[in-house]
Amino acid sequence: MNGPEIFVSVVPELELFVPHTRRGGAAVALVTDGVSTLGHVIESLGVPLTEVGALVVDGREVAFGHIPVAGERVEVRAVVRPQRVEGAPLRFLLDVHLGTLARRLRLLGVDSAYESTDIGDPALATRSAAERRVMLSRDRGLLRRRELWAGAYVYSDRPDEQLRDVLGRFTPELRPWTRCTACNGLLREARKEDVADRLEGGTRGTYDVFAQCRACGRVYWRGAHHDRLEGIVERAVAEFGG
Repeated sequence: MNGPEIFVSVVPELELFVPHTRRGGAAVALVTDGVSTLGHVIESLGVPLTEVGALVVDGREVAFGHIPVAGERVEVRAVVRPQRVEGAPLRFLLDVHLGTLARRLRLLGVDSAYESTDIGDPALATRSAAERRVMLSRDRGLLRRRELWAGAYVYSDRPDEQLRDVLGRFTPELRPWTRCTACNGLLREARKEDVADRLEGGTRGTYDVFAQCRACGRVYWRGAHHDRLEGIVERAVAEFGG
């Protein structure tokens, strides 16, 4: 790049995306090529545009398509939380690395599609657009794909923190125990006699209340792991509402 020089500062919430030399809140000089959009320039620093709430140039907010002019001072701000997603029901798509998060979102009744195999970034982006789902990922390259309908970076690699991050950012409606954690289908109440052929003897003799997935047929009951799952649900509902 050998065009106009601008001065860029990134808010602390987004500094993890940029090189260490550009951290600390101070504006850093950056030479542009004179033709690239400001959105492209910010992405070249490592910041996914899905995480940018506003680009403020000399005190005024501009679009990602703004072409920088020499001497401009740019502030890169983070997405305002809670973030509103317009134009479609709030639904998510998670990549292959976020299986535990997908199951926990489904446990809370949040519509969350999940790819259990690596189908590749182009296919994920295409599905996000076709189904109008917010792509959740820790892959910055995936979140830069133009085909995405919407996306969000998952900041932690710990499932508990990931769940709080997503719930706090998007505040989806929580409807615990209404979705299949295996396939995302909706659950219905099931009579014991109707699902008996899917149960082992000990389960048939111990439990009387069942639910079944309308999509894949999986059967659920309050088994040995229920207390742990109940804890996840109770903490989420207490903090983010039910």
